[in-house]
Amino acid sequence: MREGRIKKALSGFYYVEGDGELLQCRARGKFRKEGISPLVGDWVEVRELGNGEGYVEAVKPRKNAFLRPAVANVDQIVIIASEAIPKTDPYLIDRLSAIAALKDCGVVVVLNKCDLNSAEDLYHIYRAAGFPTIRVSAETGEGLSELKPLICGKLSAFTGNSGVGKSSILNALDSEFHLQVGEISEALGRGRHTTRHIELYHLDCGADVVDSPGFASFDSEELNLELKRRLPETFPDFEPYLYSCRFVGCSHTKEKGCAVLAALKDGVLQRSRHDSYLRLYEELKPLKEWEEAKK
Repeated sequence: MREGRIKKALSGFYYVEGDGELLQCRARGKFRKEGISPLVGDWVEVRELGNGEGYVEAVKPRKNAFLRPAVANVDQIVIIASEAIPKTDPYLIDRLSAIAALKDCGVVVVLNKCDLNSAEDLYHIYRAAGFPTIRVSAETGEGLSELKPLICGKLSAFTGNSGVGKSSILNALDSEFHLQVGEISEALGRGRHTTRHIELYHLDCGADVVDSPGFASFDSEELNLELKRRLPETFPDFEPYLYSCRFVGCSHTKEKGCAVLAALKDGVLQRSRHDSYLRLYEELKPLKEWEEAKK
């Protein structure tokens, strides 16, 4: 028996990397019976069969797991955004960063295409909110030297709205990369998906990365009752004010004596961040405790 990490999952096979070797593995039928699916990023025990093949026998305990993209043990989400074409809606960043917080994941905001647009608005919003935020250009290489130390030694999931430059940044970070880059449709203002499966890559700067499909893949399954219960704490810039409200159980939406709303009025909190909070609050409101109990 040997240990390794799942590097890629494709067509029912799991490609497990360990001791400098990549094994093509099937998963034992017991996983299906137990309702467990091995995921890219999982640390697993493998029984070798020879000829580069094996079976996944056990999955080690996970730090976290995402439903879509199906990946586990992620240290941080690297959100690629832009104020050029395609322009990123701050709500998409805030929705994803809230899900990341629930999963005990860090967040890094990377503003690409700064050679076309300096993204001043997004830069100000997310620096003020306390997220590591940098401006880069995959085209010119600007800012990439700042990104490398932020991802070195960690497993980072790269994501963002389609066409914003995830694959271009990965290609620019490591000359060994040859990920397909999609074309941008100026008429639609969005890109074509180029990432067809989930795969873990090693960069020569010492980082492990997952290039995942765009924001659409982080679907409503992640918007669950746990997020509803803990929504305020998934906005780290709200944290200094959460326990200073006049009433216990304050929703931070419209109550008198709400410290979050007071900070918003004073300009300490970013308006777009609270707008995203309200939007998520409304999305999650229909979820009921009894519905969860039925599952």
